[in-house]
Amino acid sequence: MSVDPLAYRAAVGHFATGVAVVTCDGPHGPAGLTTNAVSSLSMEPLLLLVCFDNASRTLPAVRGAGRFAVNVLRADGEELAAVFASKRLQAEKFEAVTHRIEHGVPVLDDALAWIACDVHELVPAGDHTIGIGAVTHVWTADGDPAPLLFYRGRFGPPGA
Repeated sequence: MSVDPLAYRAAVGHFATGVAVVTCDGPHGPAGLTTNAVSSLSMEPLLLLVCFDNASRTLPAVRGAGRFAVNVLRADGEELAAVFASKRLQAEKFEAVTHRIEHGVPVLDDALAWIACDVHELVPAGDHTIGIGAVTHVWTADGDPAPLLFYRGRFGPPGA
């Protein structure tokens, strides 16, 4: 039985996810992309999973850097998500946002939290590559701000 890819996409879209920007300081400068394919993988050892589109310009930068950060976006972070989802040159993406280097990776000043990782493994899987990161450092914002969510192809919580 064959499943229609559009029907699959619609079904998966019913699973609300957080939105993050994956960044690295690659061989040609900082690089980054927006994703919702992020998951905690293991507590012992601490591992994080991120999926990269094989056509992404950030994937080769992560391969070259050997490390990356996952920046969890705040509820008001739609503009940040749009910048890193765009086809702008990587340098232009980072000129459009405030950031700093922490533990060898660019982290976004407006992030809700960030997790720095060393590349543990990159596993080819269809049209994506699964990046498994060994967590080296974490940071979370003060207070209890809400995260940016993605649901049924749009930003915001279900029913918004």
